[in-house]
Amino acid sequence: MRDSLGLVLIMGFSTLVAEAQQTSAPPATAAATTNAIGPKIQFASQLYDFGRVRSGEPAKFTYVFTNTGDALLVLNNVQPQCGCTAAGEWTKQVEPGKTGNIPIQFNTAAYNGGVFKQITVTCNVTTQSMVILQLKGTVFKPYDVNPQIAVFNLAPDADTASMVLTITNNMEEPLLLSAPEVNNPIFAAQLITNVLGKGYQVKLTIVPPLPAQGSAQGHLTLKTSWANTPNIPVTLVANIQPAVMVNPPTITLPPGPLPRALTNSVSIQNNTATNLLTLSEPKVNAEGVGVEIREHQPGKSFSAMLAFPQGFEIPAGQQVEFSVKTGNPRFPEVKVPVRQMPRIATPLPAPPAPTVAPAAAPNFPLVPPATPTAPAGKASSATDSPAPPRPPLPPGL
Repeated sequence: MRDSLGLVLIMGFSTLVAEAQQTSAPPATAAATTNAIGPKIQFASQLYDFGRVRSGEPAKFTYVFTNTGDALLVLNNVQPQCGCTAAGEWTKQVEPGKTGNIPIQFNTAAYNGGVFKQITVTCNVTTQSMVILQLKGTVFKPYDVNPQIAVFNLAPDADTASMVLTITNNMEEPLLLSAPEVNNPIFAAQLITNVLGKGYQVKLTIVPPLPAQGSAQGHLTLKTSWANTPNIPVTLVANIQPAVMVNPPTITLPPGPLPRALTNSVSIQNNTATNLLTLSEPKVNAEGVGVEIREHQPGKSFSAMLAFPQGFEIPAGQQVEFSVKTGNPRFPEVKVPVRQMPRIATPLPAPPAPTVAPAAAPNFPLVPPATPTAPAGKASSATDSPAPPRPPLPPGL
């Protein structure tokens, strides 16, 4: 009997322990949620080396990535570093275990030498929301032109000038050039062969007559034997300096009347190569202004010192200028206008706000309050009050 009772107790205790274990065990779904990792992104390679590419040929590459997580991977944006690099239609969403593509194209036309670019990828990965892709390589030009733009800076009395362009072939394929063509008769060009197929020179010459001053432009074209590069263009520029250069072109004074005396200087430069310059009769057509000419380099460089007195002010409507005669027949006189800044009007102070006096109290005479009168035969006291009115008598009484 005692053994049977103990067996029952042991079985009951085991049942309670089993029920407690089943109650405390977490659900299967909760365990799965705890072990979830979300979307993950893994690139086969984040760096692409396109090697050596000729300038003008695009460098293309497609970056491949895999979603190694257990949730949907979403690419929010693909942003290249600059406008020379463009992203094609990339994969926007990738299921777990699947792959996606990001096509990239780099335009090499404006480059020469080593190149390194970056592309930023943003996605919905919690621990890696941004990935940097890299692109590098070397861009070379099939030929070099030195200088790339031919610029002549000429004196106004120059008869001619010349310079040499150098053209070098950087390719294995031979480069053959035809006679140069120029679209402006002020420029002349002659092709010189140093090494056939590899190196050339172009002698450029300025042909008179030149413009009096200003700038002239032209284009040089060399036809080549290459199908991908049929022409080599070169820009030509001729800058003819003015015979006499004045700086500043206008003198600006503070508002008048001047609070104190003021001195301004004007630089006068002779740009001719052979003719020396002489200056005479300097003046300012305003009363009280002194002028002095100083020669720094004989016949070439001068400065005019203009002394404006205290209180100087240009009258309204008057045109004031500095002038000096020169010995150059093409520029017989130099004139520099004199301007004066307008005075800034000072706003008048606002008038004070009117003050309104309070209305005077009416001056009425004070009237003492009426004192009730006591009935005859009864003395008045301070505690007496008026008698209430008597009710009317009934009719017939």
